[in-house]
Amino acid sequence: MGSLSIWHWLIVLLIVALVFGTKKLRNIGSDLGGAVKGFKDGMRESEAGAADQQKRELPASGDTIDVEAKDKTARSNDYR
Repeated sequence: MGSLSIWHWLIVLLIVALVFGTKKLRNIGSDLGGAVKGFKDGMRESEAGAADQQKRELPASGDTIDVEAKDKTARSNDYR
């Protein structure tokens, strides 16, 4: 009981096409493609929304930001 050969996969594909019909399989493919496209668009909108939110969170001019500075050279040596 090894792996299935190409002939086994072709027979399975033929049976699936006979059971569901090519029109239904085409519709399933286009629905799946639309779902993937919608997911990608949603991810782009999410990234754009996060960038807009970061811009809004920046303080107005004249305000100070209290941060702790780190040495770049010590940080780059850690990765070698």
